[in-house]
Amino acid sequence: MDIFFFLLAAILLLSLIGLVIAFVVMFVLRKHPPIKIFGPIAGVLFLGIILSLTGFIRSDEFKEFSAEQDVLQAQEEAAAEELRLAEEEEQKRIEEEEAAAEAERLAVEKEAEEKAAAKKEAEERGQAEADKKAEEEAATKKKANEEAAAAEAAEVEEASSTNTAGTTDLIPVTLVRTVDGDTAVVNYDGKEHSVRYLLIDTPETKHPQLGKQPFGQEASDRNKQLINSGQLSIEFDVGERVDRYDRLLAYVYVDGVSVQETLVREGLARVAYVYPPNTRHLDSLKAAEDEAKAAGRGIWSVENYAQEDGFDSSVVEAPSEEPAEETPAESTPPAQEKEFYDNCTHLRTVYPDGVPEGHAAYQGKMDRDKDGWACES
Repeated sequence: MDIFFFLLAAILLLSLIGLVIAFVVMFVLRKHPPIKIFGPIAGVLFLGIILSLTGFIRSDEFKEFSAEQDVLQAQEEAAAEELRLAEEEEQKRIEEEEAAAEAERLAVEKEAEEKAAAKKEAEERGQAEADKKAEEEAATKKKANEEAAAAEAAEVEEASSTNTAGTTDLIPVTLVRTVDGDTAVVNYDGKEHSVRYLLIDTPETKHPQLGKQPFGQEASDRNKQLINSGQLSIEFDVGERVDRYDRLLAYVYVDGVSVQETLVREGLARVAYVYPPNTRHLDSLKAAEDEAKAAGRGIWSVENYAQEDGFDSSVVEAPSEEPAEETPAESTPPAQEKEFYDNCTHLRTVYPDGVPEGHAAYQGKMDRDKDGWACES
């Protein structure tokens, strides 16, 4: 619209200038131009002036039309701008969604990588722990095997040093002390061992329930006397050599004579605890027992005192004032000539372990602790 008004103004201005110029020329020349030329020129100029004036008269309509066009154009531009902004917003939203999706994908990948790394680390740690445990178990097993092998070797060595299975070999030992009629403590292979005499049983002297049984003290004293009277040795049988109390099970000898057989023959022990295959000397002990029974010696002097499962103290009468029946000669140790020594040092040159009361070399002054054993080491 601005161009239209500019053209109208230009036409009006040119028309006015043309009329002015025409009148000036006519005035200067002082002559009238020819009507044929002036008529068309004037007509054109007046037409231009009329058109210009008409245009200016309708300028309000043109302005309104122009304003409407401007409003429409503004609306179109606003709609276009709104559309552009909406498109930009949509594009921005899409980009943000894509960025979020990418970030989520990366997070998922990172989490998966972390989980895989953690799983791998856990597996490696578990494998390491399993390997370590296996090594420890192997080391423990190896150590246990070594200990078992060492124990077995020790047992084999001990067995080889003490086994007399199938033989009658006598193993020299040193007496430490007597315990009762069928038990003693000896020094064997550099260690102290209790020895339970095989195949015999004597009355108790220190039993917590049974107490001191008849003939128990006699059996204990006779055992002490016998095993202190010469060279002590033991013999193992073919079966077990140790009982549940960790005592050696053996036959006991003094100068080659069986202590078990002597105690049984003198009526101070009965044949008992017969557990095959430890029965090598069972027959000889049974013969000695039959001899003692027939003669009524010791435990066989009281009817029903010696039982299959032990001794019945209730059948033994309390001691009376009457003189006791003399013990058969077989159960009394042979008389010994007295031996005199100046002191224990002199005595131990002959008897390194000392001597018991009743021994030919026993003197009360050398038994300082009054335990019935003089000059014990």
